[in-house]
Amino acid sequence: MLQRTFRSATDFLGRYRRPVGRLASLAGILCVLAIALLAGPGSAQTPGPAPAEEDTGDSGSEQRRVVVRFLTEGDFPPFNYYDDEGILTGFNVDLARALCLEIGAACDIKVRPWDELFLALKRGDADAVIAGHAVSPVAAAEVDFSDRYLHTPGRFVGRTDGPKAEISPEGLDGLRIGVAKGTTHEAYLKTFFRDSRMQPYENADLAREALQQGKVDFVFDDAISLAFWLGGTLSRRCCEFKGAGYFEPKFFGDGIGIAVPKNDPQIKMLINAALKRVRRSGRFEELVERYFPNRIY
Repeated sequence: MLQRTFRSATDFLGRYRRPVGRLASLAGILCVLAIALLAGPGSAQTPGPAPAEEDTGDSGSEQRRVVVRFLTEGDFPPFNYYDDEGILTGFNVDLARALCLEIGAACDIKVRPWDELFLALKRGDADAVIAGHAVSPVAAAEVDFSDRYLHTPGRFVGRTDGPKAEISPEGLDGLRIGVAKGTTHEAYLKTFFRDSRMQPYENADLAREALQQGKVDFVFDDAISLAFWLGGTLSRRCCEFKGAGYFEPKFFGDGIGIAVPKNDPQIKMLINAALKRVRRSGRFEELVERYFPNRIY
């Protein structure tokens, strides 16, 4: 499989020199020196801006990174995949590049198989893994995670010409809801939509076919997979999202984060700060709109 490395422009490792003011005359210099000597050390203060801090190798300089090494995998569209020209792309890939720009470092993005990502991170082969990992107790036992950058809520879809019901346990009372058997979405319906007529199917595809054929009134499933079904040819433009998303962590997880080593709190701090700036700048919203044309929230 083709593997490419992407780098940003030059890293930002500059030093600032202390500005030197000009004195009007030699007499002025002698006067200043005389006052300083008479007053004693530490008591003379020069008006004007404070001098710039020198680079002494303290914690501020330690936060600089020449490069941030990301790992991802290459077969999980739209998060990370190879396009028709064999170039690595996707939501996670573009987000990693945006984070590197905010950090002021070069960006090195390499591909590994999914099962090897955490092993490579713990081995020190990378600084972070951005591959759509859901934050869970099992994953958190192996690695640390950044702030969540995306959530995967459960959502309802229905036919565009279907019943105009309020999407709530009361509003869907007695209506038929298709769902994949044995999923967290089925468990959620059993817990909160007990009065609906739940129709379990062997998989999500069969539930969606039942919706197209009018055998059920709604389908409840993962918002991201539903978004791509709605925007693809298989849906035949039959349906649309109904109501808002459901985010309960007990059922739908604690969101998606960037995995970082447990022994490197600095990279976690840098990534979290960069995530905030990417959101404030509007860049994050641009990426969501590009890769998720049907809004998942």
